[in-house]
Amino acid sequence: MEKERYIRQITLPGVGIEGQEKLSRARVLVVGAGGLAAPVAYYLAAAGVGTLGLVDDDVVKLSNLHRQILYRTEDLGQPKVEVARRTLEALNPEVKVKVWRERLTEENAFSLVEEFDAVVDATDNFPTRALLNRACVARRRLLVHGGVRNFAGEVMTILPGAGPCLACLFPLDREPVPGQTEGSSILGPVPGVIGTLQAVEVLKYLLNLGELLVGRLVVYDALSATFHEVQVTRNPSCPVCSKL
Repeated sequence: MEKERYIRQITLPGVGIEGQEKLSRARVLVVGAGGLAAPVAYYLAAAGVGTLGLVDDDVVKLSNLHRQILYRTEDLGQPKVEVARRTLEALNPEVKVKVWRERLTEENAFSLVEEFDAVVDATDNFPTRALLNRACVARRRLLVHGGVRNFAGEVMTILPGAGPCLACLFPLDREPVPGQTEGSSILGPVPGVIGTLQAVEVLKYLLNLGELLVGRLVVYDALSATFHEVQVTRNPSCPVCSKL
């Protein structure tokens, strides 16, 4: 481990060499490689998370570039996960980046989630988000949810058995609001704000620092420059997590 790279992080209260070594052994899966994934993956790689997994089947498009900061104009048409891997490994050669150029499906979700210590929801549609929630609950993996649309975004952490899951919050048969959907309008920095908060939640969990956003949906409104928090409780009849 290149200590000098992380020295400003190592000297934080509660981190130290032991915490940095813990990060170097950690494995984090990021599902999606778009606007939310860009800051999440960038900050986790910079922090020294040892293994990052990226799942996405899309290619870089011109309309991505105002918000998806892992990519450049010369990357147009290339698979997002491959470009992201090159970018992240150039940023921090100590980090191993594993990629899956495929969609998250019923066939692969549960086995993929099982390989990692924590999972980040950087998806752009609710069916995939609901599947990821089910897989993380079933495999007892921390899930950090993020969603963005227009000028707003949200973040919440799901710790199976310790608080509500996404199915407690959103009906599984319709799109939540706010929630990122393919083709939706978005102010470029908004996913940067939400993705950065997601990265903070992951690092807090891996380092056992502070309080996680379990049962706390934080909603950001860029136009009013405000954050507000919504308390979320477990649904005793939740079809996903009620039996935990």
